[in-house]
Amino acid sequence: MNTLAAGAPAPAFSLPDENNQTLTLADFKGKKVLLYFYPKAMTPGCTVQAQQLRDHRDEFAKHNVTVVGVSPDPVKRLPKFIEKENLNFTLLSDEDHSVAEAFGVWGLKKFMGREYDGIHRISFLIDENGVIEKVFDKFKTKDHHQVVLDYLQ
Repeated sequence: MNTLAAGAPAPAFSLPDENNQTLTLADFKGKKVLLYFYPKAMTPGCTVQAQQLRDHRDEFAKHNVTVVGVSPDPVKRLPKFIEKENLNFTLLSDEDHSVAEAFGVWGLKKFMGREYDGIHRISFLIDENGVIEKVFDKFKTKDHHQVVLDYLQ
């Protein structure tokens, strides 16, 4: 796994959102984007992380930051997650994990003695010009929002 670093251009992407509308990185030009990769909708850690991002949306907006979640979940699972948790940001479906691979967050994981390929919980703050400003890879799901907001202060 070779995660992209700050200063690198963010890979261009084109993925379907929860409404099956295609979004690209270029759609966010002029805004900062917190592109956060999470393993699976409606699982405990991913739910806590999403709830915290939802609850602090206004604080992100003050810094011109748009939150966007990316997971390998199929499009049809995303509206259920949004509705169940009353999420107020976009989720993207990366079923073939090509975008996760481009950002270097897809790789070998270990969980309860089992090894498998999956998404590593890493977030990228992408600046208004599409350059990675900061990589967040050390946080607990419940503190993710605070780690990012502390950086933005």
